[in-house]
Amino acid sequence: MNSISAEQSINHGQKSSKSWAIASLALIMLLSSLGTSIANIGLPTLASAFSASFQNVQWVVIAYLLAMTVLVVTMGRLGDLLGRRRLLLMGLVVFSLASVACGLANDLWLLICARLIQGAGAAAMMALTMAFVGDIVPKDKAGSAMGLLGTMSAIGTALGPSLGGVLIAYLGWRAIFLINLSLGIVALVMAYCYLPSQRPLAERSRFDSQHFDLGGISSLAIALMLYSLAVTLGHGNFGLVNLALLMGAALGVWVFIVIERRAVSPLVHLGLFRNPLLNAGFVSSTLVATVIMATLVVGPFYLTGALGLNAAGAGLLMSAGPIVSALTGVPAGRIVDRFGTESTSILGLVGMLLGASLLVIMPTHIAGYLAPLILMTVGYALFQVANNTSVMAAGTSDQRGLVSGMLNLSRNLGLITGASVMGAVYAYGVKRAGDIHSEAVVAGMHWVFTLATILIAIALVVTALARRFSVRVAS
Repeated sequence: MNSISAEQSINHGQKSSKSWAIASLALIMLLSSLGTSIANIGLPTLASAFSASFQNVQWVVIAYLLAMTVLVVTMGRLGDLLGRRRLLLMGLVVFSLASVACGLANDLWLLICARLIQGAGAAAMMALTMAFVGDIVPKDKAGSAMGLLGTMSAIGTALGPSLGGVLIAYLGWRAIFLINLSLGIVALVMAYCYLPSQRPLAERSRFDSQHFDLGGISSLAIALMLYSLAVTLGHGNFGLVNLALLMGAALGVWVFIVIERRAVSPLVHLGLFRNPLLNAGFVSSTLVATVIMATLVVGPFYLTGALGLNAAGAGLLMSAGPIVSALTGVPAGRIVDRFGTESTSILGLVGMLLGASLLVIMPTHIAGYLAPLILMTVGYALFQVANNTSVMAAGTSDQRGLVSGMLNLSRNLGLITGASVMGAVYAYGVKRAGDIHSEAVVAGMHWVFTLATILIAIALVVTALARRFSVRVAS
């Protein structure tokens, strides 16, 4: 009896420790998404505080997103080499200290530099959080864990504007950055106590500089930086500067591929792209993120310009998407665990396809906007959990950090592309429609979601073909 009791006690302790480990990952995911969304609400206040133009103060948001996009793959790979727990803890420290620097900044460009550093810490947090799921959760429960992380990401996105507004109203703009210090300390303590440590790959053999593909890291970072700048500069107007940046990004990718083929320990093993499930997962993630960003970029213009809502009403309706996503995340994970990633991915994409197409044909009415938006959001939650679970399962254990980093990279590239390209498509549609403002806004909306429907259809085809091809290869 005593031995049975002792065994039960050990099992209970292991389950409790695993639960706390998952809770720490959830808090870290919340922090990284909150770092993006909480700053948006403060842009008008920051413009006033620093007597700066909107174009300049917008870099407070862009700098954070740029740093995450450029560094997320590198952080994932370094986590595989140096130990995911070690680098995740370092990322939390950098994120928290940079948040303090943001809160204490007395110059706009110092604030932007601090946001770059904060984004670097967030890159490690985002890349390694999903990678840890495979280390602490059995495969048959991975969907539920991914669903929880998706829920926390959605909560962070939804909470940012409202929490930021309250903090600015009562404590000033500095509080929207300083709040991250207390949350960061809690996350750091939890991660230190409950996340398992791994033996770094670089310690399994002789450690030298060959383990760090500096050429690959540098060329990929430059290519991503040039691409990000190409789609963010010009505020939707594509000119010679944007074209030059895109050509530079393409050259950077070519240099990166050449370096990776020759590297002793490459940042990205190019053989990874022979896996059709990984390729489809990355491509679909980019396309879906592009479409989701369209709802955030175009939605406010439609709600105020076509439906005549004030800022408060538009903000309330805009929060419906993140709230639905937060409520759907955990159930979506359970659906993935029960029915599998393939069926759930396709179901989610079909839901998004129907929602996007309905936004083109539904009447100009609140219900005509809200119902398709909810359908798209539920579909997005299902797809994201299933796709994340599928992609992470397709990678080997020693590549989880890299695969997670590339998955986050594909999402970030989609968000950046969506903000720029969909904004430009909307402006084009409005310009073609004529002089009546409300009709022009509706026309711009239809142009955007016609393109969104096409992109989701492509993602659906890519996902279905990848599944069939992988089955043929396996057989």
